[in-house]
Amino acid sequence: MPERTHEGWVGVFDSGVGGISILQHLVHELPHEDYVFFGDSAHAPYGEKTDEEVLELSTAAVEGLIAEGCKAVVIACNTATSVAAPTLRAAHPDYPIIGVEPALKPATLAPHHRRILVMATPITLRLDKYHKLAETWGSDSEVLSVPCPGLAARIEKGNLDAPDLTELVRGLVGKYAGTIDSVVLGCTHYPFIKHTIREVLGDVPLYDAGEGTARELHRRLKEKGALNPKQEAGTVEFRSSKDTPAELDLYRWFFAKEA
Repeated sequence: MPERTHEGWVGVFDSGVGGISILQHLVHELPHEDYVFFGDSAHAPYGEKTDEEVLELSTAAVEGLIAEGCKAVVIACNTATSVAAPTLRAAHPDYPIIGVEPALKPATLAPHHRRILVMATPITLRLDKYHKLAETWGSDSEVLSVPCPGLAARIEKGNLDAPDLTELVRGLVGKYAGTIDSVVLGCTHYPFIKHTIREVLGDVPLYDAGEGTARELHRRLKEKGALNPKQEAGTVEFRSSKDTPAELDLYRWFFAKEA
């Protein structure tokens, strides 16, 4: 990554385009901050790699952002958060490293929470952190954890209204249509296909990690006295390990699209 000459910016990292759904929430919550979004699209998706691979890739990305002088890092990926965040926080104990996790808590606190479907990557669902989350917040609900292999990789390609994407979602979760109270989107890619998920499952509430992550970043920056004092809108810069004009154009397309 090229060296930046200014400080006071927030680094946002994901395995690909999915974290842009989190970035949208961050910009809405903290519009005066400057952001650098780095997507590791050359190695996406993380959700189907080994824990060791995810840790190595996540560490390289986050350490790179920290070395450049950003004031905080948001790991905008459920898989990378689960696998790498504890290690990175231990290595940088005084540094704000904010992660994401499946939004089971708000789903279980909603009035209708008898049956909750969790869509996530295979690696997220097999990690102890997820199982502890489900035990903590899912004791009063039936939590249906459904791995969705291939879905993040398909969203990464764009063309989100194509019939093949609808059929992929239908094949993964279609059998639950009409039988659930809500859906937790346990991968940051999935908010970009809310319309498709509702087309398959019906008009049910969908929960994702965006708002909670943005509030946590706000809290941590305020706590450190690190909020940007300027009044004008901040900047957003996109970078990708698949460093091509087409890939960066895809990032900008996703950022402009409502998730």
